[in-house]
Amino acid sequence: MATEPLAPDNILLTPVQLGAITAPNRILMAPLTRNRADDDGTPNALQAEYYAQRAGAGLIITEGSQPAAVGKGYPNVPGVHTDAQQAGWARIADAVHGAGGRIVVQLMHGGRISHPDTLGGATPVAPSAIRPAGKIFTPRGEQEFVEPRELRTDELPGVVAEFADAARRAVAAGLDGIELHSANGYLLHQFLADGSNRRTDGYGGSAQNRARFVVEVAKACAEAIGADRVGIRISPGHQFNDVTESDLSAYPVLAERLRDLGLAYLHVLVEADEKILVQLRELWPDRLVLNTGFGQETDRDTAARLIDTGVADAVAVGRPFLGNPDLVRRWTEGAELNELRPELFYGGTAEGYTDYPALP
Repeated sequence: MATEPLAPDNILLTPVQLGAITAPNRILMAPLTRNRADDDGTPNALQAEYYAQRAGAGLIITEGSQPAAVGKGYPNVPGVHTDAQQAGWARIADAVHGAGGRIVVQLMHGGRISHPDTLGGATPVAPSAIRPAGKIFTPRGEQEFVEPRELRTDELPGVVAEFADAARRAVAAGLDGIELHSANGYLLHQFLADGSNRRTDGYGGSAQNRARFVVEVAKACAEAIGADRVGIRISPGHQFNDVTESDLSAYPVLAERLRDLGLAYLHVLVEADEKILVQLRELWPDRLVLNTGFGQETDRDTAARLIDTGVADAVAVGRPFLGNPDLVRRWTEGAELNELRPELFYGGTAEGYTDYPALP
């Protein structure tokens, strides 16, 4: 449905500084898994076209991309750990920058949210050997989750180093930075959540210990590429991928420590009225990006209100960007949005991916 155009001084259309990145508007593209990379995780020309089409976003946050082979969660998701993958990201960076945009790659280690069929026979790794409930899509179709292998304490520095190496590759490829995926039940979130982290070493138990691994990853990435090019996404209390949290005490600890590191931004996936968001906002009074969750699409006026009232400094928008490569223009002009085709969200070809029309 068409609406009134935005006034030129509308808060959504004003720039915001996110560390080293100047976003020309506050409508960011949220990370969205699309499963279109090559089988070996190399980003391809079709993905370059897809992201370049959406360069009008204040900042593009890419789909989750594994920093190591064992971190691959799903078929045909991109990686950031080989020379070929780095070259693929360089093509995407060039395409987005050529269209006037800014883009960071989200580093996502699946942890226990994976399967040996996806990992060439390897067992997924996790903070603790706790099998998640449910099934996961693999190259051989849906399979039951398996029990992951608990990471040894002496292995953790190596995993940290993999994240830092991926961050270096991202910047070497010409991307504007990275976002650490510490949400949605993947590896970093698994360390934060007491339901998936039952460790008895210095990385489990207390809130401080559960936050420790995420802090170490963030610090290593900041040292590798500069803290002002590292953002992070968290989803306190969000039970996606069978992650459970009996308390959220690790999050204020995490936010305070990451703030001290000087990270570019904090990206929070939570409903706007949750108490934890108020706590996090006090600890992160600027450069807070809000994604209001999977429950409903964020519309234009809600996004503007969240920023106007100081709940957040920018919004990350997911599904509307899937079907509207020119979403910022459509919201600016009050134009109607394209109808989404959910059956084409994951995997496939250009259909339902790069063939959504832009305004003339």
